[in-house]
Amino acid sequence: MNETPLHVVGNVVDVPRHTRTANGSVTNFRIASSSRRWDDETKGFVDGASLFVDVACWGELGGNVVRSISKGDPVVVVGNLLTESWDSDSGRRSANRIKAVAVGLNLARGWSEFTRPARAGAVPDLAPPEDAPPAEDPYADRSTDYIEGERTLHLTDSDVSGDREAVPTPA
Repeated sequence: MNETPLHVVGNVVDVPRHTRTANGSVTNFRIASSSRRWDDETKGFVDGASLFVDVACWGELGGNVVRSISKGDPVVVVGNLLTESWDSDSGRRSANRIKAVAVGLNLARGWSEFTRPARAGAVPDLAPPEDAPPAEDPYADRSTDYIEGERTLHLTDSDVSGDREAVPTPA
C-alpha cells in the first residue's frame, strides 16, 4: 500500500491530549497552516487559505510531544496522511489525520532547549558532585568566532585547524 508522506509547518491550535488505548498511548492535537503572500497594494504580507489537520503521535513520540508543545506553538510535523472514517448519528463521517513520525518546534520562530531522556540500561551520568570545583575550560583563552559577525563563521579557525591537540571528551 502506498503512503502519503507529508510535512506541515504551522501552529498548534488546541491543547495536546494524551490518552491510553488498547493499542498503546497516543497524543492528539490540531495544527493550522496558513499560506502567506506579499501584497503590493498594502506593501505587506497577507494571510491566505488555512489548512487545519488533526495529528496523532503514538508511543514515545506522543509522550515527548505532550511534554514539549502547547497551544499556539509553531511546529513542524512530519508524517503520513490518512483518512479515518466512522459511523455517527448523522451518517458516515471522515476526517484527514497525520500519523506523525516526527514533531518539532519551528526554530525559525524562536529557540528551545532540548532534553534527551535517559535510556533504559544506559550508563548513569557521571557528573561531578555539586560541591566539586569547576573543571578548567580548555578553550577559555580563545576568542569566540561569532562576535565579529556572520562572515567570521565561514573563516578557518587557525586554533582548531592548526597543530593544536584536540581536547578529549569525558568518557
